[in-house]
Amino acid sequence: METMICEKDRIEEAIDKIVKRTMQMDLSWNWQCGVAYYGICRAYEATKKQEYIDLLKNRIDEYIELGLPEKWTVNSCAMGHCLITLYDLTGEEKYRNLIMSKIDYLRHEALRFGDHVLQHTVSAKNDFPEQCWADTLFMAAYLMLRVGVKEKDEELINDALNQYYWHIQYLQNKDTGLWYHGYNNLTKDHMSAVHWGRANAWAAYTMSRVGDILPESYLYPQYMDVSGSLDELLTALKYYQTEQGLWRTVLDDEESYEEVSASCGIAAAMAVKGNVFHKKYVYKALEGVMANINENGKVMNVSAGTAVMRDKAAYREISRDWIQGWGQGLALAFLSQALKMQ
Repeated sequence: METMICEKDRIEEAIDKIVKRTMQMDLSWNWQCGVAYYGICRAYEATKKQEYIDLLKNRIDEYIELGLPEKWTVNSCAMGHCLITLYDLTGEEKYRNLIMSKIDYLRHEALRFGDHVLQHTVSAKNDFPEQCWADTLFMAAYLMLRVGVKEKDEELINDALNQYYWHIQYLQNKDTGLWYHGYNNLTKDHMSAVHWGRANAWAAYTMSRVGDILPESYLYPQYMDVSGSLDELLTALKYYQTEQGLWRTVLDDEESYEEVSASCGIAAAMAVKGNVFHKKYVYKALEGVMANINENGKVMNVSAGTAVMRDKAAYREISRDWIQGWGQGLALAFLSQALKMQ
């Protein structure tokens, strides 16, 4: 029992440092901010520290006062996650209105291809024509599912599950269980065909959450694909964990560096899924991640924003020197889930 209490205190201390360092960052209203603040919401759920929500509310209200982007993108929809928490806790309609404006964009304006699949967008331009990226699952599909469940909107729930289904079809390597970073529907290929670590984290983490938040998930046929895909992915991922408890930026490339945001997302997925055979990998990851949080709350060794690169060598060269919102947020998501395990 003493060990568990000590571990709990250690995790709570790390969470507190990360939250406070994250709130010192001048993040724009975009995906890096969306992932960071999602992590803070998860930290609040795990610790019930009101100060986390107060800090977040003050920052979001400041954003609103200063002015928000005129056009949404798939990436900027990630900010909807923290708005859900703020609306749930305060009941203030301004947060719900922003959530629903993002949902309206995803339903009616966001670029799609094929079987109504969301094209990944990072700006108002047509950046990546008919490209499907694993990132979209966190930024958009997971948000659509959360809102669909809260609003009891079956059409939205089914649209979200459709995104999961087709991302699985396009991106999962059925031979290995791992996910590719992206798929190009125009050329019908995976471009560089790299099993990028953070792409696998986006897939694993968001799929692990579907069963948690979707009531009677077994009544939705496409959920069976989500569940099956997740099981195969997590089974595959455990073999790529390093001795330090982490995963590499290119999972199956021993020349690639260990990358902490991917490691957090993957370990968080294992923790949420709760398979007893994965516990040892979760605890090993916990040690590896804790070793990469400095005294100021910066999560270290997090790769910068990464497009679908030309080859493995290019992924190896992505900088990991700077603090990143997605690194902070995914670390908080993992540590918050680990805290619940304690």
